[in-house]
Amino acid sequence: MRYIIIIVTASLLLASCSPKPSAVRLAQRQTFTDVVTNTAGTGQEIELRFYGGPSLYYPLMAVWLEDEEKEYIQTLFVPRAIATGVFKYGSNSTGKWVEAAKRAPQTLPYWSHKRGIRASDGLYMPDPDNPVADAYSGATPSTSFVLRSRADNPLPARFRVMFEVNQNWDWNEYWTNDKYPGNRNYLFNAQPAVVYESIIDLDDLKERYLLQPVGHSHPLGETGELFTDLSTITTALQIADSIVVEVNK
Repeated sequence: MRYIIIIVTASLLLASCSPKPSAVRLAQRQTFTDVVTNTAGTGQEIELRFYGGPSLYYPLMAVWLEDEEKEYIQTLFVPRAIATGVFKYGSNSTGKWVEAAKRAPQTLPYWSHKRGIRASDGLYMPDPDNPVADAYSGATPSTSFVLRSRADNPLPARFRVMFEVNQNWDWNEYWTNDKYPGNRNYLFNAQPAVVYESIIDLDDLKERYLLQPVGHSHPLGETGELFTDLSTITTALQIADSIVVEVNK
């Protein structure tokens, strides 16, 4: 009997975390939030339009630039929770969720390792003592959104616009909740973050560029590897319907 009670309790817990009705999700996809960062930059103007897909449900994301050789240049946007390491629902140690510092290396590990700044606890994630500057962060968009930003300085002739996105609790048949027993980071993560990119050539500038998925991040956030096999990724590829970039020289 005890075993049955545990199973029922687990089922109820998962049900309580189930996605919102499709009508609400559709409203989130059809609503656009304006995000503006780095207005003091002196480089190229970059506009990124994120069109939410059918799996959109309060994701976290990072937008950044790399050179043609995949070397990190700068961040354009991360949500404030990632930038500071302080989450609105950071702790429930008292039985009630409250804002608190939280370490979540599994959230956006490809971006965080590319950024290359290691916190005192050894993780490549910002923390309250080493935050991302306010110029590159803002409220987490829960809808489709338009990001308008600028490069800090004029960019090389060829560069990459990068985008990483992740959201909790998106299990599938491969990324099951018992895949890494006892690993709390994975338990919240499920399918790993998906990474998108597009290469921009300022000498042959197109009107717009469609970012393409190029791989997924480490599911536990332990390394900065990019895994190019996306065959096990399902709904995580539907967080975004499309991601489009325009660059103004």
